[in-house]
Amino acid sequence: MTTTRSSADTIALFEKYVIPNYRRYPISLVKGEGSRVWDAEGNQYLDLFPGWGCNILGYSPQRVIDAVRDQVGRLIHVPNTWHTEPQGEFAEALCTRGFGKAFFCNSGAEAIEGAIKLARLHTPKEKYKILTFYNGFHGRTFAAVTATAQPKYHEGFGPLVPGFEYAPHNDLEAVRKLVDDETAAILIEPVQGEGGVNVPAPGFLAGLREICDERNMLLIFDEVQTGMGRTGNWFGYQTFGVQPDIMTMAKGIAAGVACGAFICRDEIAPSLRPGIHASTFGGNPLAMTAGLATVQTIEEEGLLEHCLAMSARFQKYFEQLQSELPIIRQVRVCGMMIGIDLAIDAVPAVKKCLDRGLLINATHDTVVRLLPALNVTEEDVDQGCETLGSVLREMAE
Repeated sequence: MTTTRSSADTIALFEKYVIPNYRRYPISLVKGEGSRVWDAEGNQYLDLFPGWGCNILGYSPQRVIDAVRDQVGRLIHVPNTWHTEPQGEFAEALCTRGFGKAFFCNSGAEAIEGAIKLARLHTPKEKYKILTFYNGFHGRTFAAVTATAQPKYHEGFGPLVPGFEYAPHNDLEAVRKLVDDETAAILIEPVQGEGGVNVPAPGFLAGLREICDERNMLLIFDEVQTGMGRTGNWFGYQTFGVQPDIMTMAKGIAAGVACGAFICRDEIAPSLRPGIHASTFGGNPLAMTAGLATVQTIEEEGLLEHCLAMSARFQKYFEQLQSELPIIRQVRVCGMMIGIDLAIDAVPAVKKCLDRGLLINATHDTVVRLLPALNVTEEDVDQGCETLGSVLREMAE
């Protein structure tokens, strides 16, 4: 492996020229393959949180590499005043596995912004409010951060965008009390990711669908994390049997290439009329080609089925660990979304695992979170579980 800079040299470069708005680990990553990644010094890590969920096929998936290499030699960028085959084909791939029609952008926050605008455009003018849920997360742009019902993300940004209201998760009665004739839509993650891998109670999403139908509102699912096979189905709504009117996606849909999108029911699509919303780089040929290769890889390698099998393997291990360690309050698993809720601070587990060559995440203060690649191997699952298990045993002492 060759690299021109050591981790220390790259860190020094960042300190001089990069705005320090991220808390970064003191290593420089230079290469990845599967669920493994290497730093500039040649140290290997097992990554069970690759790309914060973007690397849904792990590192360096061959079909995506080959497709993007071919595409970059033909067209890199084309404005949306023209048609391109990759955009049409990727829209077909998403919508035939989901529903409706697609709009492409570059990120999850952009997809949320577009979905909010579409909801307000499609409903009567007096309907403008969007109802979201505590501990949800929808992005960092102004409307998206306002939709995120976590006060820590609002600090210093007031006044926020008007028209948002918040309800407790899994509380249909609270939702019924909050919605009124000015409510345009309900926005929710099928599984709350950053909020701690919170799975909806039985009947909760179906209840939201009923409320929206009763009150002539739209139901929006934020599937930025749950989409593209993460829950063992193409989309999270299929896992819970409740179809939204609008669905946002990003992160893994192009296997790590920057790409966002939302799809909506056919009858809603005309409300996003020409000139009212756009994305300069949205739907660019590179991202579309990567997305198509991602779909092909998932299907040809049977990764939806593999996801469920590896999910069961993780769940069995961590539930057994829970019976052993009182510090584990709850194990929450939905496909390749895994949350281990601790009775203590979860943040130290990240550093302890890093020191042992395992990359994980901690969220919502007490939750150890994993978002493994769909193609994670049995060996990687077992190694990761054993390493994390040893760390949690140490923390329980």
